[in-house]
Amino acid sequence: MHVAHAQTTLVNPILTGFYPDPSIVKVGSDYYIVNSTFSYFPGLPVMHSKDLKNWKQIGNVIDRPSQLDFMGERMTRGLFAPAISYYKGIYYVTCTDIDHDGNFVVTAKNPAGPWSNPVKIPQVRGIDPSIYFDEETDKAYIIYNSDAPDRKPLYSGHRTIRMYEFDYQNLKVVGEEKQLVNGGVDLSKKPVWIEGPHILKRNDWYYLYAAEGGTSVNHSEVILRSKSVWGPYVPYEGNPILTQRELPADRKYPITSAGHAQFVDGPDGKMYCIFLAVRPYEGDYYNTGRETFIAPVTWKDEWPMIEHGEKAIEYSYQTNIKEIKPKGGLPQSGNFQYTLTFDKGLDPSLLFMRTVDSSSFKTSKADGLTLKLKPETISEFNNPSFVGKRQQHLNSTAEIELNFSPKSVSEKAGLVIFQDERHFYFIAKSKNEDKEVVQLFKSQPKEKTMELLTEVPLTANVKKLTFRIKSEGADYSFYYSTDAKNWHLLKDKMDGKFLSTKEAGSFIGCVYGMYATSSGENSTNSASFKFLKYSGNDPMLK
Repeated sequence: MHVAHAQTTLVNPILTGFYPDPSIVKVGSDYYIVNSTFSYFPGLPVMHSKDLKNWKQIGNVIDRPSQLDFMGERMTRGLFAPAISYYKGIYYVTCTDIDHDGNFVVTAKNPAGPWSNPVKIPQVRGIDPSIYFDEETDKAYIIYNSDAPDRKPLYSGHRTIRMYEFDYQNLKVVGEEKQLVNGGVDLSKKPVWIEGPHILKRNDWYYLYAAEGGTSVNHSEVILRSKSVWGPYVPYEGNPILTQRELPADRKYPITSAGHAQFVDGPDGKMYCIFLAVRPYEGDYYNTGRETFIAPVTWKDEWPMIEHGEKAIEYSYQTNIKEIKPKGGLPQSGNFQYTLTFDKGLDPSLLFMRTVDSSSFKTSKADGLTLKLKPETISEFNNPSFVGKRQQHLNSTAEIELNFSPKSVSEKAGLVIFQDERHFYFIAKSKNEDKEVVQLFKSQPKEKTMELLTEVPLTANVKKLTFRIKSEGADYSFYYSTDAKNWHLLKDKMDGKFLSTKEAGSFIGCVYGMYATSSGENSTNSASFKFLKYSGNDPMLK
């Protein structure tokens, strides 16, 4: 009897926009991914899928200020690469709070949460910890990027991979730390930033694989193996098993910076790999952050190769996986549009800065999202009145409807396109003397202030305003409407490279934010946002 195979096209990126440093675990027929969020809150989104194609956010690992907050930290600090694993009914996430708590582990019986409070692992010095469970021996190990031997690096970026045995019941390290990899695959070539390590067991081999080359254009994935979990680990002669750094720079719709990978068995019995990569609009300029991609893995002579080691990553892969779409949830891949309303609270993908201040906002059917004007601004390292949504496409549009009556020149509310504290544009309703105005600001990186680019007076009693920001690669345009029909261009083709991860020198991607501030003054005023409408349309995703 001939059985027809299901055909599903996996579309890259599987998580568009700022979803870097992915880690994946398969439990039964379910898949879960976690990603880095740096100083955004809630931290570490948990995505669920049954087919590796359609992903739905079911929660966040760090969703209570009592677990962690990132007050006083730059937006590009906070939580670095998490790793998720599962053993005997318990989910584990390890992660690094880079400036405060160091490495920690949290656990949950349900990946949607609630997750435990963090348990610090102070002996694990470094970043990117992941737990490997060896089911045959019922032992666990924690593996991570650490300092150079004796903390004496031979060159900039010289790091090691180290490991402890891990008591998974008491969440403590056991015994002595052991160094598994020095520098990378070949120390004589001065490899940099060996990081994001994982261990996989297959056919009596322990495979240790990790990113190498740094998370920018020289990023790659390399692999070593041993008959013992403690090594010695011998590198694959065909390394790297994934990179895009050798490809011609002028290729159409390039995918670059690929690495930080993790293998997983697909529903079709084949192996796949998720990893981070970026879609630049020019050179190394991108505003959408590092995104999550997928590709098939092929094994030859007991070594894996992510199709294709030196060939271009595809924007789609045909598979024999049966497609299973989740109920509800926002689209994450391809081109899409949707409108977020706030009558049932906030979608779990929405982001605050550093912590959540529940007293500063409320949601209702009548008014949508109401933000209190706080004195804090987005130029500072604190918790302003801000709720953001990732920019997920090079060509994107975000719109809000604003209901706000400013009482003074210091009171402003509107829509911001935000890369970090020093790189943003803000279209706002405010006051100039006693007249209501629409203003467009650009952040001033050195001064920690904003420059007024343009200002337009409003006719009396415009209660409802609609703002629109449109991105086209490196060009951003800003519009407003007083009747939600006729749009007035405030300024077009503003410099988007200013908002790029490269220019900011950061690890994060751009976020569209609803924002209300009293600019250092005390205020009892508030601003209401009826909806946030988003659409993205990139030619390579068609």
